[in-house]
Amino acid sequence: MTPQDRADKSAEALWEDDNAARWFGASLKACGEGWAEMELTVQPHHCNGHGILHGGVTFGFADTTFAYACNSRNVPTVAAHCNISFLKPGRVGDLLTARAEERQLNGRSGIYDMTVTNQDGTVLAEMRGMSRAIKGQLFDEGEAS
Repeated sequence: MTPQDRADKSAEALWEDDNAARWFGASLKACGEGWAEMELTVQPHHCNGHGILHGGVTFGFADTTFAYACNSRNVPTVAAHCNISFLKPGRVGDLLTARAEERQLNGRSGIYDMTVTNQDGTVLAEMRGMSRAIKGQLFDEGEAS
């Protein structure tokens, strides 16, 4: 199995039970070993009392993209720690893209950077996440062929 095949199959297995991503309205655009890219169109229910994208939605969207990147090797992995900087507001109708990229992987621990942009390429948020691998597999690789 190639690394890309493993990443694709891992994403499929993760998506199967990813109720949060579907609830947010996020969709996976692309993924590979150690990276992922997702999209989300900002809807009125994503906005706070100021009429701008809620920070929790931005965080959740970036965190979801982080999950697809750090689970791309068929090793169940969770977030251990994340920091986010909100740089610009998102607004209803914006098409957001979140890209997660692995910076370091050492044993069970990894470091990932996520960037959330709008349709104009404006950076709305930057996030750094630390991951921790846990036991098991997302799918049985004997079934993947």
